[in-house]
Parts: sequence; structure tokens; C-alpha cells
Amino acid sequence: MQIKAGYSLTYDCPAPTSMLLCLNIHPSRRGDLLTPQTLNFSHGLTAWDYVDSFGNVCTRITAPAGRTTISTEFEIYDPGTADHVPFEAAQHDIRDLPDDVLVFLLGSRYCETDKLGAIAWTLFGNTKPGWPRVQEILHFVHNHINFNYQFADPTRSAFDGYTQGIGVCRDFAHLALTFCRCMNIPARYCTGYLGDIKIDPVPGPMDFSGWFEVYLGGHWYTADARHNKPRVGRILMAVGRDATDVAISTQFGPAVLSAFEVTTDEIVSVAQF
Repeated sequence: MQIKAGYSLTYDCPAPTSMLLCLNIHPSRRGDLLTPQTLNFSHGLTAWDYVDSFGNVCTRITAPAGRTTISTEFEIYDPGTADHVPFEAAQHDIRDLPDDVLVFLLGSRYCETDKLGAIAWTLFGNTKPGWPRVQEILHFVHNHINFNYQFADPTRSAFDGYTQGIGVCRDFAHLALTFCRCMNIPARYCTGYLGDIKIDPVPGPMDFSGWFEVYLGGHWYTADARHNKPRVGRILMAVGRDATDVAISTQFGPAVLSAFEVTTDEIVSVAQF
């Protein structure tokens, strides 16, 4: 299967503003590219990439005063299979976890393990460790949070999502992965593309998607509390402790995102008809 994806983002800056961008696909998917994935800018500004501590490819720029548009469009191969469900994946004892995985057990900006720890053990303490426990967490969060784009709030944390019961995909991910960490399952936040592929079209504009991964049986596995079922066509952009680490842009000064468009579509050849 082939997917065409990309975005166009426009920022208005009253003065030159330094920005960090997390808008490249993840290095783990670079080998699947069928066309180059390159960031294009409406001005001839200087941009350079670096790899952050989580292995994401990020970009540094200084946006000039006025309007700057950042865009990309690419085609990528995808196996066309749904997310793998590791029914038998075992939960590790903490002493057996790799050193670089331990950070994904800790609290972070949007994931307050201290506030949700006792709640998690009350809700999930009697569940079977491993994937069955993750699945119970996914079921709970999927049913607990009411999804609506009108409820988007960039300051909402996992605890807020639990108490308010509202949110968007990042809120589902933050709450579910925090519960996993509280239950000693390493979990990391993911952002990327997820189009309406192999499902009925969903009304509303396309957006980037937030989900998470859990570390079980020596591997990272996809988990998605928002949809709570395997999906086809995920294109990973970045991973981190929470949405702070994978923000599409971090501005060091005033900047307004004035236009936003994301596309993710399966390429259907004539031979498929």
C-alpha cells in the first residue's frame, strides 16, 4: 500500500522568532519513503536538523517577522496491516528493564504519576500483568473521555483529563500512558499521521494524531486509547515522554498558527478498481 501525506502550516510572527520544529517523519520510517520528505519554507531562511535525545529528527529555524508557511508532501510505502496486538506480551520486572527505558516510567509535564498512582492501582491492580492490563487501561480511558475537537486544551494534563472526562487524542494518550506508568509498564507518547484508511471517512478536518507505545516482552507496541482498535496506515513522526517532547513547533517568542492543513490518503491505483 502507498500513502500520500503532508501538511501546510502558517505562522504569523510580529518579530523574528526562533523555533524548534518536530515535523519530520521518524527515522524508523525513512526506509519506506517513495519520494523525499523535505521541509519547505515560504522564505529563504536558514534551517538545520538535529537528532534529539529520543531519536527524533528536529529542525531549527528563525522565522522572520510576518507570515511563514512550512510545508511538505511525500509518498510512503506501508504494509497495509493493522496495528499488531501482542496478546501474550509479558510485563517486565523493573530490575530487568533496559536503562534507557526507565525514563518512560517517570512522571512528566503532562503525565502526573504522583496524582494518578493510587487511582491506577485501585482501577487496575487486579488485572493480569502485561498486555491484558494495557487493554483494560485502553478500555477504561476510551470510555471515560468524551472526544470532541471543541474540547482541545494545550494545557490539559492526564489528571485533568481524568477529572474532566473530556479531550482530544492527546488527552486519551496522556491519561492511558500515565496509568501504564503507574502500573510499572513503560509508556512513551507518539505523534504522527493517521488517516481514515480502511475505515469509513470521519467528518471534520484531518489533523496529526497522538497515540502511545508500551514496552512489553522486550519490544515497543502501539496502543491507542482514542480509537481502541487496531488501525492501518500510521506514520510515526516522533516519540517522547509526552506532548512536550514532540510538539510540532516550540516558539521562543510570540507566534500564531494562523493556518493548518494535514493530508493522509491511500494512493489508489487504477488497477485496484
